[in-house]
Amino acid sequence: MTLSGKLSALYSDAQHRWRLGAVMVLACAVALGACSTTVVDKTLGMKPAELYAEAKDEMSNQQFEKAIVLYEKLEARAAGTPLALQAQLDKAYAYYLSHEPVMALGAVDRFIRLNPASPALDYAYYLKGVVTFNNDLGMFGRYTGQDLAERDQKAARESFEAFRELVTRFPDSRYAEDARQRMGFTVAALAKYDVFVAKYYFRRGAYLAAINRAQNAVAEYRNVPAVEDALFVIYKAYDVMGLTAMRDDARRVLAASFPDSAYLGPAGEGSDWLKR
Repeated sequence: MTLSGKLSALYSDAQHRWRLGAVMVLACAVALGACSTTVVDKTLGMKPAELYAEAKDEMSNQQFEKAIVLYEKLEARAAGTPLALQAQLDKAYAYYLSHEPVMALGAVDRFIRLNPASPALDYAYYLKGVVTFNNDLGMFGRYTGQDLAERDQKAARESFEAFRELVTRFPDSRYAEDARQRMGFTVAALAKYDVFVAKYYFRRGAYLAAINRAQNAVAEYRNVPAVEDALFVIYKAYDVMGLTAMRDDARRVLAASFPDSAYLGPAGEGSDWLKR
């Protein structure tokens, strides 16, 4: 073999050894990396009751995301058992506490759909109402200072329907009384919202639209302060339109429903109120 041939062979052998070494180093690095990232599931040997107790501890420590993971494991391992059903509701509550109302509603709706005969169905409806009651409303504007009546009412209506389902189907439920109180608050807010919209139309000269929206509040709601305001909007709108007969009828209804109303005085106070 010539000198150049020997050199070429030596170079090829060295190159082969280098590649082999690089492959081995890479394989070791991958193996070490895999070992270092392997997650050991500490719950594998836990019984369902132990798993549930662990989830409750995480809830107590406000570790809601960890609790949710544990509840999901419990649902999978003890499917169909009372403990798994309880885990579904607790998971929905954990989502609610972690400010994930969409996930909370999804979980509770799934429970209601799959467990129509569950003894915990009253709590499921109550939880749905509570989640929707607070859903994106910041406790009705507590943090923003915005009046609930000035916001979209979809969540409020859904909350009302959930509470109404609870008190209708389970009137003696331990959650029924609180649901009734929340319903009263929600109804007052919904009526106030209709008046808010009616005032908006009135200020822009859309008097028929103002009347229609105010009449909706009168027809839909009872025994809430906003109905008095709604009747006055109707009265003033007819007055501005020159429909005296209908104006007088609206005033008679206002007087009969709210005999002490400030709107019945000479000044009526209403002109300033409708501008606010």
